[in-house]
Amino acid sequence: MLKPSLQLRIGQQLTMTPQLQQAIRLLQLPILELSAQLQQVLDSNVMLEVEEPVEREPELPGVDGASPAEATTSGGDEAGDFDFDPDESGVLPEQAATDSQLWDDVPTASRADPWSNDDRTAEIADQSGQSLREHLLWQLGLEHFTPREVVIGEALIDAINDDGYLTESLDAILATLPTAANYTLAEVEQALAGIQALDPAGVGARDPAECLQLQLRQLDPATPGLALAMTVAASHLDLVASREIAMLRRRLGVTDADLEAALALVRSCQPRPGAALQASTAEYVVPDVFVRKLDGRWVVEVNRSLAPRLRVNQAYAQMLRGNGEHGVLRTQLQEARWLVRSLEIRNDTLLKVASCIVKRQQDFFEHGEERMKPMILRDVAEAVEMHESTISRITSGKYMHTPRGVFELRYFFSSQLGGEDGAEQSSTAIRARIRKLIGQESPASPLSDSRIAELLQADGINVARRTVAKYREAMKIVPSSERRRRAAR
Repeated sequence: MLKPSLQLRIGQQLTMTPQLQQAIRLLQLPILELSAQLQQVLDSNVMLEVEEPVEREPELPGVDGASPAEATTSGGDEAGDFDFDPDESGVLPEQAATDSQLWDDVPTASRADPWSNDDRTAEIADQSGQSLREHLLWQLGLEHFTPREVVIGEALIDAINDDGYLTESLDAILATLPTAANYTLAEVEQALAGIQALDPAGVGARDPAECLQLQLRQLDPATPGLALAMTVAASHLDLVASREIAMLRRRLGVTDADLEAALALVRSCQPRPGAALQASTAEYVVPDVFVRKLDGRWVVEVNRSLAPRLRVNQAYAQMLRGNGEHGVLRTQLQEARWLVRSLEIRNDTLLKVASCIVKRQQDFFEHGEERMKPMILRDVAEAVEMHESTISRITSGKYMHTPRGVFELRYFFSSQLGGEDGAEQSSTAIRARIRKLIGQESPASPLSDSRIAELLQADGINVARRTVAKYREAMKIVPSSERRRRAAR
């Protein structure tokens, strides 16, 4: 028979406190998502306020002996704490160029910021947001369609995909129309002819051949090679796709000049007419970290231009001091302090990790991809004395703006392959070497994967032929046989 008893045990248990959960969540957020979340918290918590940036006099970096790394960040950390000694890196000094005179209407604080992007021309994105379906429906209402043709036209437009092709058969579209109106297949075909006459040219086609013919019919009948181009588009697209030009010329019985004129017309057509109208706008990457070379040093700084700089409202905090009432405000005050501290931890961690990456990959910033060094999460974790999971969170979905372009932080992490001299080679550097070798090859005698592997082994890079083929396919480079065939044409 079981009976209840009391036992005393000693143990350890890891508990995720709300502060730790908040800090981990903020580590994973990119700059845009972080800005949106901070704005929501700012609207709901009265104990938080935006810290206005302190205006300072504009000065040129590196002038009068002042180092650009002396500029302090809002979190109290100096960017100079993460600069690299030019004696260790062997970096030659470089004068940074500014063009502040072109932007006299920009506030002084923005011009003083060495990381300001105000010197770039703002790009105006397409905000029309009109899809292909909306564009066709708009034309359907303007053209001289009868009421019955409008009903059929709307059904046809609904069956046109984003590429501009009709995805349903005419019989299937006829079955979707109201049976009481007694629509016929001839009416559907007539309405389809009207839809195919709309913009963009080639829309409503049922296959690529019909799409190209619709576009060719809009040309002047006196265009040289038009009749032959219509024949090619109707019956010989397979030979054009496989680039069997000699066989195509023999089948048609034409000269090289006539066939070349016809193929030029065919190739001028758009095989995906609907691609010209896309409702989606361009998406831009906002870097979380800026890296620049100033006065011979690689300087790293966190992007704080978008996320609001928050601080605790000291006036409200003083009013609550020594007052046991207002429990809701006290809770908000504690949450505000946690948030401000979590933001400081996030920025410090991001700055340390980015600085470690830049320090380890200085050869990449100086010379390009061929000098990329192998690096894994453990290397950075040991250097900054953090856990690998923290490094994984802070590098996920975040980007670094460098003189060589904008890269995701995870781009700098790559696998390693052993060399003959014992030195490890980065897979990114090997891809760059393969791309360079293929770019320098003779078009008449392209390098095979085996030959590329031999050339790499001659440089001390021990890589197999199948590895070269894998990297080449990942870079979307065709095999040597295809490159030779293209050069022969």
